[in-house]
This record gives sequence, C-alpha cells and structure tokens, in this order.
Amino acid sequence: MRLADGPGTGADIHVAAAPERVWDLVSDITTPTRFGGELYEAEWLDGATGPALGATFVGRNRNELLGGWETVSRVSDHRPGTAFAWQVGGMEGDFDRPVATWSFELAPEGDGTRLRHSVTIGPGTSYLTKMVEAEPEREEELVAFRLDMLERGIRATLDGVRKLAES
Repeated sequence: MRLADGPGTGADIHVAAAPERVWDLVSDITTPTRFGGELYEAEWLDGATGPALGATFVGRNRNELLGGWETVSRVSDHRPGTAFAWQVGGMEGDFDRPVATWSFELAPEGDGTRLRHSVTIGPGTSYLTKMVEAEPEREEELVAFRLDMLERGIRATLDGVRKLAES
C-alpha cells in the first residue's frame, strides 16, 4: 500500500445499545481519550461547545515512536445517529488536503447498533509522508506499520465505546 492510494483501516463491532446512546458517545470528542490510544486530550475551538458540521477542535496526541503533537480537526460529517467524521488539518492546517479523515458510522442492528470506526490517511503532508520521503524504498512497510498502529487504537476505542454504551 502506498500513500498515493489513500490507505486506511477500520473495524466494526456490535453494541447492545440504541444508536442514540452510541451516538452520544462517538460524537463526544473526548470519548476516545479514555481508552489509552494516541489521542489523550481534545477540546473544542472557536467557541464550539459540541459537535456540529464545520466545528473545529484541537487534539493532543502522543505515542512511543513519534512523541507528542497537536492537531486541529474539523467536523466533516455530522448526521446524528448515523455518522460522525472529522478531517485532521495538514501540517499547514489545510482542510482541503487533510492529513487523515476519521469516521464513526452507526446502523441499527438487532437489539443494538453496528458501529464502524475507520481512518483514511492523506492526502495532506504528515510525519508519515516525511518518513516515506526519507526512505522511499520502505514506503509499503512504513504505511503498513502505521496502519497497524492505527487499527489497534480503533479496536481499543470500539471496545471502550461498547463497554460504556452497554453499562
């Protein structure tokens, strides 16, 4: 997989709770900070107090390989009970070329909700882009490694949301 392909990863889970309950959790930008992934703090910007199309928020992230960094994201999909997504602005804060696009998709399923969480990398410039530029012969390996890291975080977030929603 190459960066130019817009690589991504995701996972889904059944949550024994109504989509409205699950929506309340996934549209709260602080929820993922509770599950030990890279995102450890998030707060709304520019006077926003909650999710709305176009609202922006800062995310503070860290991992053992990349250290710590901040991002500014913008809500790009806001359909209560169905979908919540945000674009991470590129290194220049460019939402036309986001570093990544994250999403949650919800659908009623039996006694609860089918919840999918996913990410697509690019097309904006990121630390991964810089690493690939420095070692182009390792591009597929670097992209696969990063996607694996992100998928582990996605799965932890899904499990955490499921536990919260079902409690």
